[in-house]
Amino acid sequence: MDFKLPELGEGVYEAEAVRWLVAPGDAIKPGQTLLEVLTDKATMEVPAPFAGVIDKLLVEAGQKLAIGQVILQYQDKGAEAKAAPKAEQVAKPAGRPSPPASLPEGEGRKRSDNGTAVKAAPSVRLMARKLGIELSRVQGSGPSGRILIDDLSRHVATAKTPAAPQTPKVDFGQPGTRIKFAGLRRIIAEHMVASKHTIPHYTYVDECDLTDIVRVREALKESFAKKGTKLTYLAFFVKAVVAALKDVPIVNATLDEKAGAIVLHDQYHIGIAVAAPSGLIVPVVRDADKKSLLDIAKEIERLSNDARQAKSRLDDLKGGTFTVTSIGNIGGLFATPIIHHPEVGILGVGKIVKRPVFDEHGQVKAAEMVYLSFSFDHRVLDGAIGATFGNALIKHLQNAAALVGE
Repeated sequence: MDFKLPELGEGVYEAEAVRWLVAPGDAIKPGQTLLEVLTDKATMEVPAPFAGVIDKLLVEAGQKLAIGQVILQYQDKGAEAKAAPKAEQVAKPAGRPSPPASLPEGEGRKRSDNGTAVKAAPSVRLMARKLGIELSRVQGSGPSGRILIDDLSRHVATAKTPAAPQTPKVDFGQPGTRIKFAGLRRIIAEHMVASKHTIPHYTYVDECDLTDIVRVREALKESFAKKGTKLTYLAFFVKAVVAALKDVPIVNATLDEKAGAIVLHDQYHIGIAVAAPSGLIVPVVRDADKKSLLDIAKEIERLSNDARQAKSRLDDLKGGTFTVTSIGNIGGLFATPIIHHPEVGILGVGKIVKRPVFDEHGQVKAAEMVYLSFSFDHRVLDGAIGATFGNALIKHLQNAAALVGE
C-alpha cells in the first residue's frame, strides 16, 4: 500500500526530507515516527497511522517533497484483522444502532467534550483515528487552535514519556570530506541571499554602559532560578528593544513592495537568533510588550531549547517584526548582522567587557561596556533614524529598574 506525505501545517505545501527513521523490512506500529522533514527551518516528525511492514522507501534525504506525494510503500498488517469476523459482532445485542465506521471529516464537524468545535484538516482527522487519538485532547498550535500533524506527533511523543533530550553538539566538519548542501543549511543560504539581494543594508555601531544591568542581573539570577528560569542578558535586550521601538515606530516595520507601502506594526514580535547545531534559527517572542522580564526569560529559554533540539514549531518561526542576535556568549566585539527579511532592522549584541571609562566628572571608573551593531534597510530608514533608534535603545538599557518593572 502507498503512504502519502500528510498535511504538515497551515499554508505548507512542500517540505524537505531530513532523514528516515525506518528501513525496508521494519515492522511498524501506529504512532512510530517514520521520517523527519524540514519546513521553513522547522523540523517535524511524520508518524505512522498504520501497522505494517515497510516494503520500499521512495524518497531520499535532501529531496523536496510535495504534500500528498507517495513517500513509501508498506504491507498493511491490519488488513487481515479487518477481514476476519469478530466475536463481538456475532453476539452483538439488538436495539441500539452501531456508530459509523468513520466520523464526518468536514471542518468543525467534530466537537470536544465541552461542545466547542475541533478544527483539523481531513487528513489530520484520518491520521488521528488511525492512531487512536481523541482530537479533543490534543492542543492545536495552528491558527485559532487548529490541530496540525505536528501536534499529533507531539501528543504521541509525550505519551511515551521519553528521557530528557540531549542537546546535539555542533558538527564542525571533517577534513577531506564533502557535506551535502541541503536541509537547514540550504534554507539559511536562500534566506540570506534573498535578504542581501533585496535589502540595501547599512550598519551603525555604538557602545553602551551596562554596569547597572550586570549588577541587577546578578541580584536577580537566584530568584529567577528558584522559579525554574535562567535569566540571561538577552531578556533585558528584548525588553529595551520593545521600549525603543515604541519611541521610534518606523523601525518596527516591513516594506510591502507590491502595495508600495511601509507597514508600521502595532505588535512587538521580537526574533531571537539561536545558534543551533544544524544552523541559525530565529524563533519569535510574541507580544513581548505584554510580557514581564520573567515571562520573556522563560520564553527565550523555551524557544532556545526547542531550536537546539530541532523541535521548533513552525508557528514559533514566523511573524517577527524585529530581530536581536547576540554573539557575546561566544566572543567578539561587534558584527554586521544581516536583516531578517522582510523586517527593516536587526540588533547585534557583542561581548560585555569591563574596561576603564571617564564619568561625567572626568574621573576614570570601571564599567561593563558592550558594542551594539545595528543593520537597517536604507530604503525605509535613513542614517539619522538609525542613530535615533540606537540612542533610544541605549537610554532604556541604562534604566535597568524600568526594565525589571515589578
